[in-house]
Amino acid sequence: MTLLELLQLLRKHLKIVVLLPIACALAMALASVLVMRNTYTAQTDMYVLASSEGESGGALSSDLSASQMLTNDVAQLLKSDRVMSDAAEDLGLPNLNAYDITVSSESTTRVITLSVTGADARGAANVANALAKNVSQVAREVMNVQSVNVIDEAPVPEAPSGPNRPLYIAVAFMAGLFLAVAIVVVLDLVDTRVRTSEQVEELLGVPVIGRIPEMKKVK
Repeated sequence: MTLLELLQLLRKHLKIVVLLPIACALAMALASVLVMRNTYTAQTDMYVLASSEGESGGALSSDLSASQMLTNDVAQLLKSDRVMSDAAEDLGLPNLNAYDITVSSESTTRVITLSVTGADARGAANVANALAKNVSQVAREVMNVQSVNVIDEAPVPEAPSGPNRPLYIAVAFMAGLFLAVAIVVVLDLVDTRVRTSEQVEELLGVPVIGRIPEMKKVK
């Protein structure tokens, strides 16, 4: 099937090609409003202060690699069971399973970014701040860390961070469009009826020498 034939086929079934993507997009829009809950992301930044800095004041420049490794260790410590359970206990929660917690740190700095995503905006901010508070205490106990200083406390997010409803609707529309094209092509493949003289010539390989006009019924 050539591109021109495909375009002609789509034009022939224009209703399916237009209505099916719109229906899929509307269905996704309705589902995203009724089923998908808004999520909120609270973020806080922390700075890792090594114990040696308090003594010499210049350890970072002489041992930058070790400091960066220490920062990565603290980032992993944020996801440890002890820090999680201590933060949950401070907040009066059984656990933090309702929140999505991500930790990131750049390789050239000792700044750790903690992001907490949940269905409750204030709850996400409280969890982020509780984790930052507890990781500092645990890091001083088990690692060569003087403190983990909070640069900015996590504010209560005012706007939801997800779900990305426009993206989901666009994907649903494209999926409906591809489905419509597939349906049109399948319908054409299973339709073996001969409708025109050109199709007769193509199938039989002989020219058409005459045509019988359609007779209208006389009432």
